[in-house]
Amino acid sequence: MFVLQLSGISKRFGPTVALNGVELQLRKGEVHALIGENGAGKSTLMNILAGAIQPDSGKMVLDGCDYAALSPLDARRHGIALIHQELSLCPHLSVAENILMGIEPAHLGWLDREACHRRALEVLENFGHPEMRPETRVMDLPIAARQVVEISRAIAARASIILMDEPTSSLQRADVERLFALIKRLRKDVISVIYISHFLEEIREIADSFTVLRDGRSVSTGPLHSTTNEELVAQMVGRPVEYLFPKRPLPPEDGEVLIEARDISAPPALKNASFELRRGEILGIAGLMGSGRTEMVRAIFGLDPPQSGTLTLRSKSFSAQVGTPALRIHQSIGYLSEDRKGEGLALALSIADNITFTRFRSCSRWGWLNLKQQRNQAAGWIEQLRVKARTPLQQTRDLSGGNQQKVAIARLLHQDVDVLLLDEPTRGIDIGSKVQIYETIAECAAHNKAVLMVSSYLPELFGMCDRLAVMSRGQLSAALPTAEWTPESVMERAIGAEQTIKTQETADSRQQTE
Repeated sequence: MFVLQLSGISKRFGPTVALNGVELQLRKGEVHALIGENGAGKSTLMNILAGAIQPDSGKMVLDGCDYAALSPLDARRHGIALIHQELSLCPHLSVAENILMGIEPAHLGWLDREACHRRALEVLENFGHPEMRPETRVMDLPIAARQVVEISRAIAARASIILMDEPTSSLQRADVERLFALIKRLRKDVISVIYISHFLEEIREIADSFTVLRDGRSVSTGPLHSTTNEELVAQMVGRPVEYLFPKRPLPPEDGEVLIEARDISAPPALKNASFELRRGEILGIAGLMGSGRTEMVRAIFGLDPPQSGTLTLRSKSFSAQVGTPALRIHQSIGYLSEDRKGEGLALALSIADNITFTRFRSCSRWGWLNLKQQRNQAAGWIEQLRVKARTPLQQTRDLSGGNQQKVAIARLLHQDVDVLLLDEPTRGIDIGSKVQIYETIAECAAHNKAVLMVSSYLPELFGMCDRLAVMSRGQLSAALPTAEWTPESVMERAIGAEQTIKTQETADSRQQTE
């Protein structure tokens, strides 16, 4: 029995057609995967279902009755809750206040704070984070913890249909597994889920059926078990994708060392990190979220001054404590933040401004900006990275999350630096776009640039990197050729299992000696 049926759903934003006759059917207790490239219309469709925007035409039927949510609160009253891809939390409020917003327990018109905390704790127990307290302000939490709060808010609504738009984009594997276990429990309780993800392995792990959107149309639907990944990708991008990762030669072992870091520390997250990075090389950094990976990159770029350590750039050594992002840019080092919305982009500015603002000299003279030249340069990057935008003058906030990520990458490429520090470069990017980004990164290495790439996605690291190091509890391992690692050995190092085994072996040998 279908709990939700959509037919002919269309939506325009000015001249842009976001949806053009989408069809979708959802059964009770089903997990239905919604797949497509960035800008295909997935988030727009979810916002229509959640009452955030209204469709121009089409019909929606919920439990056999016509459905048209006038607001997100109206959608919640109809049993539909949305987990946003871009976090929509109130950072100045507490975890409990965010989770129960709009459904706060009250008594005689007064907020029942004790009941509020109890209910929030019940929901948070699904994720096993005892350090995440209901009274904690959301602004004090890292991005991964904020994602848990976003998910918990939808669960607290006790919805019959939960819309999940990239819910795992900021979660580490342990939280992903808890979320999947929760989804399986929801399915047993006959709660339906529409699940958006760019990770096909995730979709296969939990989804029963799928619908593919391309250019605002539903082009394919059916059961997942009878459809291959190659068929799904071909439907998404409109063409077969033969190779996900580009083939590239190994860089010379005696290549010039562009940057060397020694004993970089930024307590409490980063205790010690040392590495060297050569021209033409892609060095991967694996590890769990919160292990110190991001803190290391930020310390090197001068965003968070380290407590100690030295950097060597082109054979010139200096204290890592000396430097600012402006100086690092002058030293031809570029940085891509994992948090594109919070610090990676100026969302209120145009695409052209975002792409060029770290290298305005390319389109200015005597301190005056040549707007036509700026637009032309931005248009070139928009075309090269296939950013779905109406014009370079469009506000960046109007783009989908994946297209915003492309703009952030375009800015770094336009900066034309020698050293690229990439923190989660393909987060929120669809498979077709990932292929583009991988090819772009490979081209940077082929042009003798040095690339440091932090990622939570192991296939990406194994497919792209020449050497790999693992961050665990603030300690960076030695970088080894990628061929000497396995996914299992990376995870063992990341969770500290290898060190635990060595410590236990040492203790056992001491006991035997005694």
